[in-house]
Amino acid sequence: MKHKIGIIGFGTVGRGLTEILINKRDYLRRKYGYKFDIIAVADFKFGNVYNPKGLDVQHMLDMAQAGKKFTRDLVDWDNTRLIRKANATVWCELTFTDLQTGGPAIEHVITALEAGKHVVTSNKGPAALHYPRLKKLADKRGVEFMIEGTVVAGTPVINLATGPMAGCTINGIRGILNGTTNYMLTEMEKGMAYKDVLKIAQEKGYAEADPTGDVEGFDARAKVTILANIVMDAGIGIEEVSCEGITKITPADIEQARKQNKRWKLIGSVVRRGDRVEAFVKPEMIDLSHPLAGVMGATNALTFATDLLGDVTIVGPGAGKTETGFAILTDLLAIHRKRAQHKKSGRKA
Repeated sequence: MKHKIGIIGFGTVGRGLTEILINKRDYLRRKYGYKFDIIAVADFKFGNVYNPKGLDVQHMLDMAQAGKKFTRDLVDWDNTRLIRKANATVWCELTFTDLQTGGPAIEHVITALEAGKHVVTSNKGPAALHYPRLKKLADKRGVEFMIEGTVVAGTPVINLATGPMAGCTINGIRGILNGTTNYMLTEMEKGMAYKDVLKIAQEKGYAEADPTGDVEGFDARAKVTILANIVMDAGIGIEEVSCEGITKITPADIEQARKQNKRWKLIGSVVRRGDRVEAFVKPEMIDLSHPLAGVMGATNALTFATDLLGDVTIVGPGAGKTETGFAILTDLLAIHRKRAQHKKSGRKA
């Protein structure tokens, strides 16, 4: 059983995934029986390529590193046509995130699912805006729609909640979901002004040239929406999640927290109140005794409130080329295991 992988978006995450797959090819085959070819790649900068027998991905990585367009196996198909015509069994949608419309990723995901292809994505747009509809379509077509990489990169948050913690009732989720703002608040606590630490965050690559998505809390709001709908079956839209960022936090606020043995964190929360689930993002003063208070820098963390285990906190990286690439890999392996089980039982996968 060999998987045929297509990748849409050959930027940081797409290349990170490709490097992992190349470097671990023999290990994945020995350890998990996972065999694959990357047969199609679509990228607006480098071009669209397809080879049903497998692409020379190392050459493509070299070309991309040099900032040059692809020169081998080029096709004149747009992304939609490539998804429909290529013989991929799974598509990795790794393009930029649009939290207003979900495009163009939403079209890529729908096209792949309708064609009976599995989809793995780290793109928060489709997951935050359209998850119930896309999951329903995937189930109808008998394929998987996997989104582990949409929330805190490779740290296994969704898989933890739906896998090892299965059987627990999760009544609340509370955590640090944006590494950029956590880094900024860490430095502000050391005495740096907001505008100065923002500039450094941009220089380090933590914050974009337009940092609005991070500092206003929009990135965290998307992740909270995803968690609310997947982990707690909230059935809410992103517009129902109230959102406040860190732009109004002053040195006086930092000092006030210090005097109370607390520190500021931008917290995303999902809370079950009777039959309702509420979700919100806002800065909070966290007591220094709480596990989340000790999470500093660009690190992310989440605490799950459960009935059987009490509070369970997981801490890990929330961004990065390798880290997010790893999240995609875990979903690819999950699809592989499910296909192997179905094949063994004689069922269609």
